[in-house]
Amino acid sequence: MTALNIVLNAGSSSLKFQVFDAGVEPGTPLCRGLFEGLAGDGTAHFVARDGRGETVGEERWQAAGGGHDEALRRLIAWLRDRFAGASLAGVGHRVVHGGPDFEGPVLVDPGVVDDLERFVALAPLHQPHNLRPIRFALEALPGVRQVASFDTAFHRTQPELAQLFAIPRAMTEQGVRRYGFHGLSYEYIASVMGEYDPALAKGRVVVAHLGNGASACALRGGVSVASTMGFSALDGLMMGTRCGSLDPAVVFYMLREMKLTPDAAEKMLYSQCGLLGVSGLSNDMRTLRAKEAGEPHAREAIALYVYRIVREVGSLAAALGGLDGLIFTAGIGENDAATRAAVLDGLAFLGLRADPDANAAGGPRITGGPGPSAWVIPTNEELVVARHMRALIGNAA
Repeated sequence: MTALNIVLNAGSSSLKFQVFDAGVEPGTPLCRGLFEGLAGDGTAHFVARDGRGETVGEERWQAAGGGHDEALRRLIAWLRDRFAGASLAGVGHRVVHGGPDFEGPVLVDPGVVDDLERFVALAPLHQPHNLRPIRFALEALPGVRQVASFDTAFHRTQPELAQLFAIPRAMTEQGVRRYGFHGLSYEYIASVMGEYDPALAKGRVVVAHLGNGASACALRGGVSVASTMGFSALDGLMMGTRCGSLDPAVVFYMLREMKLTPDAAEKMLYSQCGLLGVSGLSNDMRTLRAKEAGEPHAREAIALYVYRIVREVGSLAAALGGLDGLIFTAGIGENDAATRAAVLDGLAFLGLRADPDANAAGGPRITGGPGPSAWVIPTNEELVVARHMRALIGNAA
């Protein structure tokens, strides 16, 4: 009888999942899918595809406040029908913040969930939604083992200096330090980049994870040594709706002069800034590209997005003492050739030279000639969680 491992990746109004055969080393999932529209009372949508990409399930319904719990109930019922007779070996979860204590994936129990609740304030857009499916599964699937994998854990290899802020030591000892995020994505890229070029696995590489959330990470020999995100997922690069690096005095200005409450200021910085705030139009790069010819604010938002990437990659190259490779990944990084070309133009001083035809084709290598290379490598966070699950709970229910 087949045993299944399910990997869940929960967002604020969505739930992605992949299903793997627990009896073999994780590779192509048996199926994968997405629930959307889970917030509010609008129409929710579910779609699932098999390993070949063929649609094998789809449904729409009125969300009516059911949210992630309703999505999980529907997913469990659908899986029992789709894989009749199979047992459930485990459920894996992407969790954004593991704080200073969780340095690798862990088996979940109620005590672990309570510990992770402490970091909700550090990742308010992600942590509550990551923890909700865990609590649901603890009740709905008693006896089924669960694994939590953390976006912060990959960065615990960074030198102590790279993790420190210039603040009173007492604050540092209370956990106010640079954590870094998107670690599951970087762990995946580190695991496969040698397949594209063996030198990358040993070299000085910057990975740019460019999506609605965006960050960059410096790898030396596949190990994280510096990253753009810090104490929270608000820091570093400009993002879809998040501001990225910001003078802390701007927050004081928002509180004192704009008379915003702390909650309102937080909401603005997380959900009303970035591409959306600068353009006044959208947080979606595809929309801005379609409008940039006639909308100067759209052009400016794109230009600022690229400028921030170039500055931060330059900083990470300094942390590495040079650069052997640059890797683009995630939604914008994998799909927007214009952004990649503009970034490479801005980094020409590091010896990066775009190959226009290779870049337009999506790579994988998008530079030519001597010097550092640039690549497009699709990420797969769920596969990393599946690997963690197999390592922790084995291959059978």
